[in-house]
Amino acid sequence: MLIAYVAGLLAGFGGAVGITVTCAAIVLAVAATMRRAAWAALAALVAAGAVTADAARHAEESCAAAALRSETLTVVVDAPVAPGAYVRARVASCPVTAWLAVERGTAPAGATVNAAGQTIASTRGIVVQHARVSVRRGAGLLSRWRTAAGAGIDSVFHGDAPLARALLIADTRGLSPDVRDRFAVAGLAHILSISGVHVGLIAVALDLLFTLLGASRRVAALVSLGVIAFYVAMIGFPPPAVRAAVMLGVGIVTRLAQRPTSPWAVLAVGGVEPVFDSSVAADLGYQLSMIGVGALIAGAALVDRLALNRLPRWTRSIVAAVVGTTIATIASAPLVAWYFGRVSLIAPASNLAAGPLIALAQPMLFCGMVLAPLRPLALLIADATHPLLAGLDRVALWSAAVPYAAIQVAPTRLDGVLAAIACGAVLVACASREWPRAALVAIAAVAALAWRPLAPGPSSLAELHVIDVGQGDAIALRTPHGRWVLFDAGRAWAGGDAGRSTIIPYLHRRGGALAMFVLSHPHTDHVGGAASVLRALQPARYVDAGFPGGASAYRASLVAARDARVRWTRAHPNDSVVVDGVTITFLAPDSAWTASLADPNLASVVTLVRVGDVRFLLTGDAEGPEEDWLLANEGDRLRADVLKVAHHGSRTSSTAAFLAAVRPRLALVSVGAGNTYGHPSTSVLAALGNAATGGAQVLRTDQLGTIVARTDGQRIFLEAGGEKWELPRSPAP
Repeated sequence: MLIAYVAGLLAGFGGAVGITVTCAAIVLAVAATMRRAAWAALAALVAAGAVTADAARHAEESCAAAALRSETLTVVVDAPVAPGAYVRARVASCPVTAWLAVERGTAPAGATVNAAGQTIASTRGIVVQHARVSVRRGAGLLSRWRTAAGAGIDSVFHGDAPLARALLIADTRGLSPDVRDRFAVAGLAHILSISGVHVGLIAVALDLLFTLLGASRRVAALVSLGVIAFYVAMIGFPPPAVRAAVMLGVGIVTRLAQRPTSPWAVLAVGGVEPVFDSSVAADLGYQLSMIGVGALIAGAALVDRLALNRLPRWTRSIVAAVVGTTIATIASAPLVAWYFGRVSLIAPASNLAAGPLIALAQPMLFCGMVLAPLRPLALLIADATHPLLAGLDRVALWSAAVPYAAIQVAPTRLDGVLAAIACGAVLVACASREWPRAALVAIAAVAALAWRPLAPGPSSLAELHVIDVGQGDAIALRTPHGRWVLFDAGRAWAGGDAGRSTIIPYLHRRGGALAMFVLSHPHTDHVGGAASVLRALQPARYVDAGFPGGASAYRASLVAARDARVRWTRAHPNDSVVVDGVTITFLAPDSAWTASLADPNLASVVTLVRVGDVRFLLTGDAEGPEEDWLLANEGDRLRADVLKVAHHGSRTSSTAAFLAAVRPRLALVSVGAGNTYGHPSTSVLAALGNAATGGAQVLRTDQLGTIVARTDGQRIFLEAGGEKWELPRSPAP
């Protein structure tokens, strides 16, 4: 029943209410003729779900339209607000997501604020650009407790705090792109967000703790349930956690009443939230949580039928775990492919290895958070947890390094339907003793799917990817034919570099050859990963200013270019290269200008990229003197729609005269979170948002991770922080 209603909700949210209701009516008529009451009930539930979701969708669209017309928007912010921040929020009057590109004002996480600015529609809500924020109402009690819990985690877990925040309070903002990416490739991304597994582990640990303290099993179970209910409320009622808490409560009630209940019935009760809030059905966390638990139940049924009783107990446990993780991976594959464009093939093995680590770490993390006021004890727990978290990260690292650990896919709607049918049939075949029919359905769906290519097709858009490599630069230009031009290659450190850890995997997963590598200047935060990139991807050309640099990474890049037979050329002003219709013109540096220089920043390669009428200006670490040279020699060509802000937003760059000449609509800042240089400068951020210099929207990698700007030569589409929207054609007034 629940599956039918949720399926109807999903169809309604997908805009297919008409065809869904029509099909349901046909089934209802046939069921009435054949006197199949069960069929009739299921058809009615599907139709009811579709109508309910369609009404909710129209109400949300009306609310969003009203918000777009409003001069001032009232929203509840999810994170602290400060100038230059890009903060997620929700409209106070309806469940519409808003993103604030903050220009002025501050507010704590959870506060209700008024945001005045330029509102535009995006794919999943609205964006308020140049937002001027004022506090209307302070954060609620639960939000303040969550903020306090986050502060306690930071003070106790130190270097492990970003991962601990993700596992405890669903705050993933501090996780580096490297960590996110390797967990995703390894099929462990679900570990980085609060799910039923996390809640269940904490509940089991609490029940055991209270029992050891002398409480009866009844009292221990009820107190544990109360603590879990408060914990789920504090972290904001994420649907997977709500599902786990409800299932935990049902399990406790049935156990105390000594009334065994089918695990499918418990799952149905735990997943009933969409009956009260239809929007939950479209939540990815809810979908993955329900499918994951259903897969585990089906896997357990399959293990029971395999008659493993003759095996040793430890062997039987391992086989059961392997079967469970494999079924869960298969069942969730369509959703993962649809939302993330990849399928992890290594997931069954990586989850088997990570399971014991997270089972031990999660309760210890919870204890460390709760006991944060008792600092010595909390630090002791944090020290004991560190090896487990390090081991978890190592499992993700090793799993992601396996060749073909994950494959990139681009499923169409038909692909998604076929994959969902196949995986649903696999679950039925595992859970039912009448499995042959379901197995045939799965085989037929897989056979149909095999005839449809899942690889990404050619795109008519050019893309600029500002890859988050921390404190450094790595900007990848993708042509409409899928080839890449890479500008800089990030930093290097003892034992590694951004080229090997971030850039090469990033480009490999998206496919396409590297046509050219351009180095802005030979500082390690730009050239650190170049040698690895040149060896692995072997572009046809390596373009550089030819300014002598002392960094060992620069010398290593030249050696790598020689060994890989990559042709090195010097950048000259006015030289142009056309790659698949994209024109790349070098504006600086000039050899006469660089002859007397000692600082490589002042000899940065400055590049103008043109796609139709859209212009991107990439400035490396150019500082004020080089900007003055550009104004004197290339002033009429500096105008650009998108500016890669020079020198990570340092106050030594981005002079008022230079910004007035460029007048960008969008300013992209590649900068490391918590860097010690104070980048980006508040004065530069203010200047970028100043209407006198164009009033640019500012996006930063330290806040949003990798930023992607796509263009068809006329319009610019942005993707950052999990959101997509179109850049307005003219700056805000």
